[in-house]
Amino acid sequence: MSQDNLIQLRAKETGEVYWSRKNKKGVQRKIELKKYSKKLRKHVVFKESKK
Repeated sequence: MSQDNLIQLRAKETGEVYWSRKNKKGVQRKIELKKYSKKLRKHVVFKESKK
């Protein structure tokens, strides 16, 4: 995986982190994805944050 395309997705409630890729040419806005939180044991919104 190229380091240029890597983004960090962080849950606001728990601080958990997922790593994902982003096409920076096609997407200018910050990404928000619903992912599974192991701490809360449910799906929550993960928002793009700084590395």
